[in-house]
Amino acid sequence: MDPYEENAKKVLSPLDKLDESEYEGTEEAAAIEPVSPAPSASLESDEEQGLESSLRDTSEAFVEHLAELRKQLIKGLAVFLFFFILVFATVNKWLPYVTRGHDLVILGPLEVVKFYMSISTTVAVGLSLPFLMHFIWSFIKPGLKENEKGFLGLYSPVMLLLFLLGVAFGYFVINPISYHFLVGIGESNFNVMISAAQYMSYLIMTTVPIGLLFELPIIAMFLSTIGVLTSDTMKNIRKWSYVIMAVFSALITPPDFMSQLLVLVPMVLLYEISIYIVKKLERKKELQEESFSS
Repeated sequence: MDPYEENAKKVLSPLDKLDESEYEGTEEAAAIEPVSPAPSASLESDEEQGLESSLRDTSEAFVEHLAELRKQLIKGLAVFLFFFILVFATVNKWLPYVTRGHDLVILGPLEVVKFYMSISTTVAVGLSLPFLMHFIWSFIKPGLKENEKGFLGLYSPVMLLLFLLGVAFGYFVINPISYHFLVGIGESNFNVMISAAQYMSYLIMTTVPIGLLFELPIIAMFLSTIGVLTSDTMKNIRKWSYVIMAVFSALITPPDFMSQLLVLVPMVLLYEISIYIVKKLERKKELQEESFSS
């Protein structure tokens, strides 16, 4: 009998099963014993799950913001369409007050439609502006800081009032003075005929930009509230600011010195008022900090 028969069988027939008593303790058994996962692998899986969870939350929040934005845009569009239809349906009743009784001409049948559409759109935007501001405020309010939220919530009505005052100043002061001045220059040498479309463009140019310029004090107050602008900075750049305002007034007004001067003077006054208001806010903030520290 071959003395190596038993060992040879183990070598030549590796598929033969060994008894549990024989198999235990061998190198093969140690090789196939289950290995517990490394702690780093479990940590990596936890990090991946956390990353996936954060990405999922971010995606859901983004979708919610888009849905809210879509809701506010639809509401704003509905309000605008309501005022547009109302203004367009009643245009013949209030148009003489806008044109001030000037003799305007229409150069073609399509220009009538363009004129009515442009004036109805402008008036509808002006009427729906308070509602649009409210809808925008409702959308951006959750993402604002407390100081920004309090500022916008308190001064939004003031912003609307200043805009309306600027439009009124342009309509009752700048527009008639500059209009009669320019027409008077033309009548000395020409037969002046003004189309309705040109008059409406001129009216918008001498009213809406003035309304935006009247927002300068509120803008300065907001920048001061968030720490971007100071009264000293406004004083240091005063000369350059006057130059920029002069250029800006020349761009948004008709090309005559009278109109530019009528716009430049209120801009300078508003700039000085803004410096005064910002200085008052800084002083108030300093007093609050002193009282809080004491």
